[in-house]
Amino acid sequence: MKAQVYITPKAGILDPEGSTVGQALKNLGIGGVSDVRMGKYIEMTLPGVPRKQAEKITTEACDRLLVNPNIETYRFDILEDS
Repeated sequence: MKAQVYITPKAGILDPEGSTVGQALKNLGIGGVSDVRMGKYIEMTLPGVPRKQAEKITTEACDRLLVNPNIETYRFDILEDS
């Protein structure tokens, strides 16, 4: 299994990196974009682990280490090995 984890700032949390990228897009003449939010993407390989256990491991990793619950939120996808 492979876990793909997406971490983003919570709504209402200042995101200076996202603001900078949003302004840069505007300066480049790229319109129609608003409220750019930057985050993190993490992949974890879980060889030989069943789906339910992969979900449990990923949730625990996010809750205990990868995500700051005060300012970030997360979601993840579990993919079958190919």
